[in-house]
Amino acid sequence: MGKVVLITGGAKGIGRAIALELAKNQYDIVINYLTSNQEAECLKEHIIQQYYVRCLALKADVSKEDQVEKMIQEIDERLGGVDILINNAGIDLSNLFHLKTADEFRKTLDVNVVGAYNCSRSVSAHMLKQDYGRIINISSTNGMNTYYPMCIDYDASKAALISLTHNLAFEFGPYIHVNCIAPGFIGTENELDGYDEEFLKEEQEKIMVKRYGKPEEVAYLVKFLISDEADFINNSIIRIDGGQIGSM
Repeated sequence: MGKVVLITGGAKGIGRAIALELAKNQYDIVINYLTSNQEAECLKEHIIQQYYVRCLALKADVSKEDQVEKMIQEIDERLGGVDILINNAGIDLSNLFHLKTADEFRKTLDVNVVGAYNCSRSVSAHMLKQDYGRIINISSTNGMNTYYPMCIDYDASKAALISLTHNLAFEFGPYIHVNCIAPGFIGTENELDGYDEEFLKEEQEKIMVKRYGKPEEVAYLVKFLISDEADFINNSIIRIDGGQIGSM
């Protein structure tokens, strides 16, 4: 049987692309979702029928410790445990700075950061027991040098994921490798929706390759980082942004 990969927020966008790419390469897949029930179930059936691997779709709010523990317990019982974790679940409650609320800020941090911590902590026992594990945190260039005050909570959460990566790598070494991917503008339905054409054109001009990224391109990088060929890569933050120029 193949290694078991849990992808949080795995029903759409980058998460979906990762699930499809890894299933194609014979990894067993667990699609975590919270609200995208129909998309998750359709993706699960497609993966099983197309790639003949084991696949589950499990609902859980990753910001809630009890729900994460219940999800991991079900994976342990049905698939034997999580070998690879992709912390991809995230929300972006973009709003004008003066309209932001503390509740919005906390919710963003709860999902994007606490959620990654909850999942990493919960899967670590199995990984350490078998002396093998891979954790990939999906951050963003917004957590590095691309700043938008309307996304201040999102940007802070993605910077925190980078710090979390360093600390988890230190805590779990040498057996669990923890790395972080920081995508720039990726052309998913969530990434480009809601912006006017002029803004999108300006942002595209800041990218050296003059186009937005594809979700599949992030999936290819994930596939490499969890492979044996990347065994000497640990505690790294890797940008995938087409040579994006920051907004400093």
